[in-house]
Amino acid sequence: MGMFVSHVITRLIVGGAQENTISTVLGLHESSDVDVELISGPTDASLSEGSLDFKLSKIPNRFHIEPHLIRPVSLLHDFRAYISLKRRYQETLPDIVHTHSGKAGFIGRLAAKAAGVKCIIHTIHGPSFGSYQNALSNAFFVNAERMAGRATHHFIGVADAMCRQYQQAGIGNPSNYSTIYSGFDLNAFLSTNPNAALRAKLGILETDFVIGKIARLFDLKGHQELFSVLPRLIQKIPNLKLLLIGGGPHKKLFINQLNQMGLRNRVVFSGLIKPEEVPQWVGIMDVLTHLSQREGLPRALPQAMAAGKPVVAYDLDGSPEVCITGKTGFLLQPGDQRALINAMVTLFENPTLRKRLGHAGKDLVKKRFTVQTMVESIHRLYLRLLENGGNG
Repeated sequence: MGMFVSHVITRLIVGGAQENTISTVLGLHESSDVDVELISGPTDASLSEGSLDFKLSKIPNRFHIEPHLIRPVSLLHDFRAYISLKRRYQETLPDIVHTHSGKAGFIGRLAAKAAGVKCIIHTIHGPSFGSYQNALSNAFFVNAERMAGRATHHFIGVADAMCRQYQQAGIGNPSNYSTIYSGFDLNAFLSTNPNAALRAKLGILETDFVIGKIARLFDLKGHQELFSVLPRLIQKIPNLKLLLIGGGPHKKLFINQLNQMGLRNRVVFSGLIKPEEVPQWVGIMDVLTHLSQREGLPRALPQAMAAGKPVVAYDLDGSPEVCITGKTGFLLQPGDQRALINAMVTLFENPTLRKRLGHAGKDLVKKRFTVQTMVESIHRLYLRLLENGGNG
C-alpha cells in the first residue's frame, strides 16, 4: 500500500532549505509507492530573494499555496494558516506531514497534531535559535521549538550539529533524530571549469585571485566580516577579487560601504542568479569562504567542494562536518580575523595545496551529497516510521 506525504514550507525563495525540500518532493514523486504534495506560503518573485515556484511545474496538481502562511509574525495570519492546514489534513488524511523552516515547521506540526496525523516529521535546515540572538529572543524560539517538538515523531537534521543543538536544548527525544545530508545535483559542479568569457564579462583578469562567497546579502551571513579584512587581504594578495553570489535586501548598503572604503572595484556582485547558473560562477573561484553566523550545513560548502575548490569557514553548526582543516580547507574560530587572513594567504601562495584540498573535497561530497542518497534515506525513514506506528 502506498503512502501520502504532505510537505509544508514557509516560502520558496532561492535558498538551501528550499532547494532541499523541492529536490526531496520531486525525488519522492518518482517513487511508485509515494503520493506527495508540497504546500508553501506565497513567494514574491519580484523581491531580491527570487522564487523557486517554477520548479514544481512537474507536479502542478501537487503544489499548493497557503496564502496565510507568511514569514513575519502575525497572530491573524498565523491563526488562519493553522486552521486552514488543520482542515486540509483532516480532509486529505496524509500518512505523514513533513515540515520545513521556522514558521511552517511550528504551525504545520501543531495543525497536523490537531488533525490526528499519525506521523509528523520536521527537518532542521538551520537553527531557529542560537548565540546570535539576545536572551529573550533565544528563550522564545527555544520554547516554541519545544512546544512543536512535543507534536513531532521524528527530526531530520541536515547535519549532526543540528541534531545536537536541538537535543541539548531539550527538544524532543534523542532517539527520534536522524542526520540526512542535503543532496543536490552534483554533475554540473563536478564538471565545471573556469569560464574565461564569464571572467572577462565581470572584469576579472586571468591573473586575479578570486575569493568567492555564496549567500543572501543580509544580516548574519558574514559579509561584514569579509569586508573588515579586505584592506589587509589586498595588501598581501594584490590581485585579489571578491565575488559575491546572491541577491538580497542589503546590496545597496554593501555597495555604499565598499564605496566609502574605496574598494568597490575589488568586489563583484552577481545579483540574483538561477540555481542552475551557480556552477559556472563557482568555476571561476579559486577558493570559497563561508562566514555565516547561522546556518545548518551551508550548501555553498559542498557545492564548492564538488567543483574542486578549497573552502574556508567558521567552526559553526554543520560546517566542521565538511570543512576539515588540512583535508578540504581551513576551519576557523568565529571572528578570528588573523586566522582568516592567514588561511587566504596560504591558499593564494600554494596552488598545489589548493588542488590537493579541492580533490579531497570532491571525493567527500560524491559520497555524501547526492540527491539520490538523500531521497532514498528519507524514503527508508518514512517506511520505518509508518511500520512502527509513527514512532522511532
